[in-house]
Amino acid sequence: MAQALSNRGRRGRKKDFRDGERLVKRLVSQDLTLSFVPDAEQRLWRTLSRTRYQRTRDKVRLQNQLEALLEEAHIKLSSLVSDLLGVSARRMLRALADGETDPAALAALADQRLRATPAQLRDALGACTELNPVYRRLVKMALADLQLIEHQIEQLDQETASLLREHQDAVQRLAEVPGLGVDSAQQIIAEVGAKAATFDSAKNLVSWVGACPGEEESAGVNRSKRSPKGNRQMRRLLNQAAHAAVKHKGSIFETVYRRLVLRLGHYKTIGAIMHRLCKLIWIILHNDVRYEERGPTVCEKAKRTRTSRMIRTLRTLGYRIEPPLSPA
Repeated sequence: MAQALSNRGRRGRKKDFRDGERLVKRLVSQDLTLSFVPDAEQRLWRTLSRTRYQRTRDKVRLQNQLEALLEEAHIKLSSLVSDLLGVSARRMLRALADGETDPAALAALADQRLRATPAQLRDALGACTELNPVYRRLVKMALADLQLIEHQIEQLDQETASLLREHQDAVQRLAEVPGLGVDSAQQIIAEVGAKAATFDSAKNLVSWVGACPGEEESAGVNRSKRSPKGNRQMRRLLNQAAHAAVKHKGSIFETVYRRLVLRLGHYKTIGAIMHRLCKLIWIILHNDVRYEERGPTVCEKAKRTRTSRMIRTLRTLGYRIEPPLSPA
């Protein structure tokens, strides 16, 4: 498989023999850009990780449908609980599906740490006294589908962990990066490989992912800096990781975000963080190294070390350095 842009021919009627001849000539002259086709083992990793992502989307879709069903039945539970699929909400929904009609009994099933008061819960669940049995059956079906999806996600996690057991060290090293976790590290390895050996440099990986500015240049004029499409799965993972990394207190990504956001804006700054994360992923996988934080704490330590070194240098040159007076 080759990139279509590298095999562009003359405009006109298409002919298979001429196209094949052009393909062979450009392949021999190494002018043809070949596509990345992973091996059978990595394709299996990709299938598992992408199937798990689809099941997660199905869970979110089911949650939205359940919320719309409760709103239609005039049950305002979603306005009082932060997670409609949490422990307290599930207990109340199961009791509601089993035929409970007393709002006070349903409100008593909530956890004590829930911010909503029992009076607010009774008011939100007041419509259950006259709830149509059809709504109860639909809620029961939604809970059964939810339990099935969660069981499938758990099975997919176990399958992925068993297949990546040989590369557990690479998963752990990636999970140490701010913004990434075990799940995202497994998905990244499934997309680029355990060593990222297909990509000769970090720039090649960034270009393949599409986490870099585009270069549509003609006659010295750059007409567009829009990023290439790249790998959609990796772009999604890097986008989520970049948003999580800039919120990590004390990390270098938080410092870079605060420095660039005033000049570039939020979206371009997130793109810059994605670019940096992608290069960092290649270095960690390709060179078998661990992540080292370069945030404000490390910068302060380096600043103190540099200051003491400069003081020693000045004293060696004959200058007299006195410490600043501390306030009383």
